[in-house]
Amino acid sequence: MPFENRVDPFGAIIRTAARGTMMGNRGGALHNDHREIVRPYKSRQWIACVLEFKGRHRTVMTPNRYTELFFLDEAVAFAAGHRPCAECRRERFRAFQEAWGRPARAPEIDRELHAARLDSRKRKLTFKARMNSLPDGVFVRIDAGAWLVWDDSLFLWSPERYVRKDRRPDRLEVTVLTPEPIVRCFRNGYQPETHDSVRQL
Repeated sequence: MPFENRVDPFGAIIRTAARGTMMGNRGGALHNDHREIVRPYKSRQWIACVLEFKGRHRTVMTPNRYTELFFLDEAVAFAAGHRPCAECRRERFRAFQEAWGRPARAPEIDRELHAARLDSRKRKLTFKARMNSLPDGVFVRIDAGAWLVWDDSLFLWSPERYVRKDRRPDRLEVTVLTPEPIVRCFRNGYQPETHDSVRQL
């Protein structure tokens, strides 16, 4: 049975055999000794990392070590509320800092992002917006699906890949899944990395 360690655009940690193109964590161990998820996060430091870095090797869900989480791509990691890792993705983190709009170190960014991720009951925060006001890379909810906004199209997310491409309905008001501070960074020029299936549909 696959581990429960994939993250969807709604921020949920799910169980699937599909593999991701990025790894990350939420500040510590979210699992118990039986490799079961027992909490949604450990700290405000939610990061997105590369799959390989300096030859380091880890056993996934080692007891008392941070829980490795996996994402289809960077756009999904952002929708869930993660930011680029300042160690293994240093250049991307610096680009994200620049797009933040004001000088800010990682702890300050994490505090603001955490306030935009979850409400007081630890439920995902969303907001409403017109489709034509949203930059590329944002995720929106339409019906029960999570759709990536890119150019004049929408791409339907699945754990394995994007599975459908539709024309972007610019006047539609939608629920935005990507936290507001990250949407601002996209408007300021940060462009998230996307899965190859976006270019194949």
